[in-house]
Amino acid sequence: MKDALRELIHGALATLRAQEVLPDATNPEFVVERTRNREHGDFASNVALTLAKQVGRKPREIAESIVGAISDARVDRIEIAGPGFINFFLGAAAMHAEVAAIIETAEAYGRNASGAGRKAQIEFVSANPTGPLHVGHGRGAAVGDSLARVLDANGWAVTREFYYNDAGAQIDNLARSVQSRCRQIDPEHADWPTDGYRGEYIKDVARDYLAGATVHADGVDVRAAGDADDLEAIRRFAVAWLRREQDLDLRAF
Repeated sequence: MKDALRELIHGALATLRAQEVLPDATNPEFVVERTRNREHGDFASNVALTLAKQVGRKPREIAESIVGAISDARVDRIEIAGPGFINFFLGAAAMHAEVAAIIETAEAYGRNASGAGRKAQIEFVSANPTGPLHVGHGRGAAVGDSLARVLDANGWAVTREFYYNDAGAQIDNLARSVQSRCRQIDPEHADWPTDGYRGEYIKDVARDYLAGATVHADGVDVRAAGDADDLEAIRRFAVAWLRREQDLDLRAF
């Protein structure tokens, strides 16, 4: 609706230029925005205020001329407020037209090219494969994907990124935790890794590893060696196992 109101204002300015009420070179930068208080209308514009300096007239006088040059069934009434703001009150016709546009365009409703030629890279969730996803990750997924969809709908070229670290101390702790479970060592045992992961899911990883299971993650099949002494093999399998679980959770979400 903002664009429609901007078109109405531009049309009114063209009429006023043709009537020589405004100079031919008049082409102001102005905004149309939602009002904070519905008592002030649905939308408001500062066009008269921006024109005042250009033409050397009072903003309210200019606003009156603009309002007089606007006639549209979608606008129920127009009021001038304060120093010269123009407040638009929409009628039922505007709502009906918008509903019709939504039905006609379906999923394409609201899509535009305002961001054409611009790029954005959005990183979200980015959980390391050391444990299951939690509610906080779900929130990040919803916010990140929604933002990406909004930018995409506005013409941006969007790259979505889920970054994770499959190396370092935390992954070592994961591997040693799974290895301990493979050796029937529980978190209460003196030989349990100092910073080991204690979640029940470690049992599941260890069980599948010892069973020689194969998991598919990040486009690769990883087969468990089944050897409780092969820490590197345990590390590879544990990371792949948890990455698969993350992907399954995100797809379900």
